[in-house]
This record gives sequence, C-alpha cells and structure tokens, in this order.
Amino acid sequence: MPSNQNLSSREEVRLNVLRLLQQSPQMSQREIASSLDVSLGGINYCLRALVDKGWVKVENFSKSEQKLRYAYLLTPKGAKEKSKLTAQFLRRKLTEYETLKQEIAALEKEVGTTHRGQALETS
Repeated sequence: MPSNQNLSSREEVRLNVLRLLQQSPQMSQREIASSLDVSLGGINYCLRALVDKGWVKVENFSKSEQKLRYAYLLTPKGAKEKSKLTAQFLRRKLTEYETLKQEIAALEKEVGTTHRGQALETS
C-alpha cells in the first residue's frame, strides 16, 4: 500500500500534468517530463492513466510535420477532476503552511528572535 507522501506526490504530478496540458495541449511527453522534472517513463505512465480514466484524450496534432506528434486534450471530466485536485492541493498546502508557521513561532521563541532575525524584547 502506498504511503500518503507517495500518494500526494503522484497527485501533485497528475495535477501539474493536467495544468500543463490545459495550457499547452501540443506539448510532447519529453517536454512535459522536462518541465516537471519527472522521468519520461513516469510521464508516459501518468498520461496513460489519465487517458484510461477519461480525463485526457489523445489526438494527432494535425498541423505537425512530425506524424508521431500528438495533442493531449483535457476532457470535460478531466477539467472537473483538475479543479478537484487543485482544491485538494490548496487545502493540503494551507495546512502545511499553518503547521510551518507554528513551528517557526516555536523556534523563534526558543532562540529569542523574530523571523527577521531581530532580538525579541525581554522583560
């Protein structure tokens, strides 16, 4: 069973792929992989899963001189799922942000400084 960290990492890659494809459906798998710093095989696997789920459809890029070039188009279902993933990602990041703020405050208190490095006044 995958850990929550691996699951959230995969969801983040999936979300980023959907975001890229919405902006630039003509991107090649190699360009997507490079842009997201993910292996080409990982992007291929992700795209196949997105197609299998019905979130993305693949079409030949009609004006391409390279006949093997494809356009990856978000389906209406894919756009809806992208919105859900974005909301989940935002909630997770806000929770992480609040936790981090609390950790910073505790550390500042421990060392007697503010986040700007200024000494706290002591009474």
